[in-house]
Amino acid sequence: MNAPAPPAENLRAALAGLLDGLPPKAAAQAVERLIANYRGTTPTHAPILRDRSDVVAYAAYRMPATFEAVRAALGAFADAVPDWTPGSHVDVGGGTGAATWAVSATWDGVRPVTVLDWAEPALALGRDLAAANPALTDAEWQRSRIGAALTIGSTDLVTVSYVLGELTGDDRASLVRAAADAAQAVVVIEPGTPDGYARVIEARDRLIAAGFHVAAPCPHSAACPIVPGTDWCHFSARVSRSSLHRQVKGGSLAYEDEKFSYVAATRFPPDPAPSRVVRRPQIRKGQVLLDLCGPDESLHRETVTKRHGLLYRSARDTDWGEAWPPAAP
Repeated sequence: MNAPAPPAENLRAALAGLLDGLPPKAAAQAVERLIANYRGTTPTHAPILRDRSDVVAYAAYRMPATFEAVRAALGAFADAVPDWTPGSHVDVGGGTGAATWAVSATWDGVRPVTVLDWAEPALALGRDLAAANPALTDAEWQRSRIGAALTIGSTDLVTVSYVLGELTGDDRASLVRAAADAAQAVVVIEPGTPDGYARVIEARDRLIAAGFHVAAPCPHSAACPIVPGTDWCHFSARVSRSSLHRQVKGGSLAYEDEKFSYVAATRFPPDPAPSRVVRRPQIRKGQVLLDLCGPDESLHRETVTKRHGLLYRSARDTDWGEAWPPAAP
């Protein structure tokens, strides 16, 4: 008997058939309009994804990137809680469910899953796509206004991915408060922009105030050492480009890098990374330069040379966003 395909492959296969019957030009135009709306600075008071064609075009274009970003964040989180597996999951503002696919790619097994979103066409498409993932066949897809009136039932894990930027400040605060009241762990992911990072830091502060411990990416739960306005903490996930990606962006590469910011926090004590690589490592002749966020609330650079032996080999293989030093084998 063949082993079941992993979630990433199942998702790519499910998305591949989405655009059948939708003219390529129409799909590209829908994506361009939706991107303009998502990049706007005014929070929306109505669903951006209005109908099936909007949702199909945007899911085919954006869902792979959202999946890879959330999976990368969850991977770092899972490393910090190696003995913990979520027994249930609520995805707030989940739309077509990219985060639910990422959770099933991070932790094996079937668990109760609920997706909350206010766009019925997105929920409907997410439900259709979930039929290709055995871990999601019993997921519940519920229409819900995301904001002050939001209620979340008790759950182990709440994910909030690429949602906060669509909300007012008051609604962001209400969402994070509801997530903290409901969950043992909360993971928030936003675009890797200065504004996205600022929203993540705001959520991080609220979670800490609610009694949570930061599990990732930070090595500590103290204040972020980045001086506001001087830089921002973000990471990168590699995404395979579809033909729609290449058509809309006019690019020829088979991949692109999705920049994202995130925080994962828990009510129980995690085991965070000793330090976190916060920039792409610089590999030079005989040495590797690592920019690190450390447990002493500092940002510093560490130089690893050939004299460090096995540690130098590890440094050459270490990527942006990973823990440092690597765990002993």
